[in-house]
This record gives sequence, structure tokens and C-alpha cells, in this order.
Amino acid sequence: MTGSPSGDGDTAGQYRDLLWDAVLRGDEYAAVDIVVDALRDGLGAECVLLDVIGAVQQRVGTEWAANNITVAQEHAATAINDRVIGTLALTNGRGSGERGRVTVACVDGEWHALPARLLAEVLRLRGFTVDYLGAQVPTQHLITHLHRTGPDAVALSSMIATRLPTAHATISACQAAGVPVIVGGAAFGAEGRYARLLGADAWAPDARAAAATLTAGLLAPSHPHTQPMDDLPHLADQEFTLVDRNAPKLVAAVMDRLAERIPAMRDYDDEQTQRTAEDVRHIVDFLAVALYTGDAELFTSFLAWTADVLAARGVPATVLPPTLRMLAAELRDFARASDVLATALQARADADAAASAGSTDSPDAVTSADPADAPPLRTGRPA
Repeated sequence: MTGSPSGDGDTAGQYRDLLWDAVLRGDEYAAVDIVVDALRDGLGAECVLLDVIGAVQQRVGTEWAANNITVAQEHAATAINDRVIGTLALTNGRGSGERGRVTVACVDGEWHALPARLLAEVLRLRGFTVDYLGAQVPTQHLITHLHRTGPDAVALSSMIATRLPTAHATISACQAAGVPVIVGGAAFGAEGRYARLLGADAWAPDARAAAATLTAGLLAPSHPHTQPMDDLPHLADQEFTLVDRNAPKLVAAVMDRLAERIPAMRDYDDEQTQRTAEDVRHIVDFLAVALYTGDAELFTSFLAWTADVLAARGVPATVLPPTLRMLAAELRDFARASDVLATALQARADADAAASAGSTDSPDAVTSADPADAPPLRTGRPA
């Protein structure tokens, strides 16, 4: 049963609410029943996939960021949604395959596979033969698959911006194999800014748009592949390579500096220390990808999101500037890294000043807070 692509908004909303309640309870069987009922109620399969299951999954991420659900609940909800999609896929059948063949995969290192899974099922509904390869597909194995199956296109998904260097290499490798690449996912930025930067043949903001592009045959033949240095000449300074390769040493150095500056860290237990080190590593990784793309905004946007996540967990954003300053001290001989960190520090100062101006507390409460009193970062990001 395919029904209409968009379905009825009010009905979809009702089933969204029911599915949200089911995944929050961890009730897989109820979730399956809800999806089956939605189909019987006349909702199109594509609508159920995107406007019910996809919308619930998006809410899962939002509620985790707001600290309203735990990492365990996020994982459980994602697993249930994946199994529900499987039930829907069995109901829909194999599909005609009359429109051609598409390989759908996540970039190597990208664990967030549900958006790609949703696209794969939508493409089957639209008449494609789909090879869905799932999460974190190593580039060399993806290319082997392309040579073996000869698809008309590759749909490549990535949600985390730190995967962009790998995505770039994968895009180039697919194009070298003669297969055009359409990309999607939050990693590629607003309006697909990094998709264009990395030479993808097309970008889509969501599964419907990707399916429409492929269905209409709008994906142009792959252009000759390039090397990263051709697309990103600023990489000649090797700052990205050096920061990326030395990330563990940078994290260790920053952790040592933080322990000197924040005496309370000396009393952290192993879990607190590990969580703090993980968050520092996230900061280093996002700095590295900002150097790769040559875009400081990528780093400052990540820090703004991190500050919101920390605030939701009762951790003051004042823990961020000391970390940035200590990282800047370690990278003082790296011109572009220093510029990115200076930009980020100014952005954090502006955000703190704005928060101070809107606070009913002392106007200096945010900016003058002593980082020695700050707890560890400990965002507890889901894997």
C-alpha cells in the first residue's frame, strides 16, 4: 500500500503522538501496531515513513538535547523506530525497480543510519531498486560494491560534521568509479553549503527532496573526480592534518592545563574525567573539521549547540572559554587554528554578555564566574 506521498496532516499528527508515546515506553509491539493502523487508516506509506516515524525520530534527538530523555531512551527509541521501518518495508514489498538502481549508505564512521534507512524505503516506494548498506560503510568496500552492482547513483548520508573529510574522500572515490553522488544530512550544513564545497553532484535537504531529484533524473553524470587539495587549496598549510593526527595529545595537554586551572578536577572520579576528556575531544575534532572546510562558523555553531546542551544539563557555558584558551595556547603557532579559536572566544563572550544582560542576577554573574568552580563538561552525547 503506497497511498499518497504526503497523507493527511491531522491524521499523521495523531499517529505521531501515539508512536512517540510507544517509543518513550519502549513498547516495540505497540509501535508496530500503530504503524499498521496508520496504513489501514489510509495514510500513505511514504507519509508514515517521513511524517510519522521520521518526525518522531527527529523529536527523539530534540528531547535528548534538551535533557528530557536519557541516552538509553534515545538508543531504545531509535532501535524501535528502525524495527518499525522494517515492518513497514515488509508490508510494502520489494518495489518495481523500474526507475533504476541506487546505493544508499552512510559515510564511514557515521552511526546515525535512520535517515538513510528512511530514504532507502522512500526510494523503493518510488520505483527504485535500492541497495541499502547501512551505517559507517568503509569507502573501499563501498567502491567494491559499486563496481559489482553498477548503480545509477549513490546517496550518501552523514549527520555529524566531523565526518566531512571522510565524506569528501568517499564522494571523490565514487565519482572516480563513474557514479554520481547525492548527499544529505545535517553534516553538510544549511542549504548544503559543504556538499557544494566537497564537490558532490547534488544535495537534498530531506528524503522527499532526494527522491524527487532521483525520480526526475536531475542528477547529472558525475564530473571528473578531484583530490581534496583541488577543492580546498587551504589544506596546503597542513594545519588540519597536524591537528587531526595529534588530537589525542592535544586533549591530554588541555586536560592537564584544566586540572591546573580547576583544582576540583583533581578529585574527579574516572567517569567524570573520561566524560570531560570526551567533550574536549569533540571540541578538538570540530576545530579540525573547521580547518578542513576553512569555515570558522562550523566551529562556532558547534560551540553554541554545545552550550545549549550543557545548559540543559545544569553545566554553565563558562566552562567553554577556558578550554578554548588552553587549546589556543597549545596551537599558538597555527595561524588558521588561532583565528578560528579567537573567533569562537569572541562569539562565546558575546553570548555570555547577552545572557548577562537578560539575567535577573548580577550583570557580571556569567562573565565573571570562576571556572575553578565549574563542573566538568559531561554532555553525555549519544553514540
